[in-house]
Amino acid sequence: MKHRKVIIGVTGGIAAYKTPALVSQLVKANVDVTVVMTAASQQFAGVATLSALSGKPVHTKLFDDSMPLGAHIELARQAALLCIVPASADFLAKAALGMADDLLSTLYLAFTGDVMMCPAMNKEMWAHAAVQRNLKTLVEDGVQIIGPDSGWQSCRVEGEGRMTEPDEIFQAIEAWFGS
Repeated sequence: MKHRKVIIGVTGGIAAYKTPALVSQLVKANVDVTVVMTAASQQFAGVATLSALSGKPVHTKLFDDSMPLGAHIELARQAALLCIVPASADFLAKAALGMADDLLSTLYLAFTGDVMMCPAMNKEMWAHAAVQRNLKTLVEDGVQIIGPDSGWQSCRVEGEGRMTEPDEIFQAIEAWFGS
């Protein structure tokens, strides 16, 4: 049963340090969580941390001998919801253009369920026309965008682009499961 199963995709960006809190909340709420991390995300959040919190191995490689059909195919068939937390400008661009060069981007293209993305980036990046164009494409494709918020950013400025807090993302996921 896919009903309470979610894949949390983690992309590169300082906001990835908040993802373990979301995973912990979801597991406490009896949501079956599988985590997929990009190489860049591993610079900001630990594989061991997310594995311990989810209670499962974290998936990081496009080619996995334990999944003969391909990790992107087998993982895509296991969950009802894919949530990218945080969604970097790079990932938004890949998704909008249909590019697939790692596990998470190929999983996104193979996934037939609903998708949420929680953008997080510097305020100048967020305001860039290319990012806004990619967001428009993703919304037209049916992706639910959560955030971002305004606030203090790691680049030492205030502005829009800060990832929505894990509590709010948790509430959005719970509301999705309730619908």
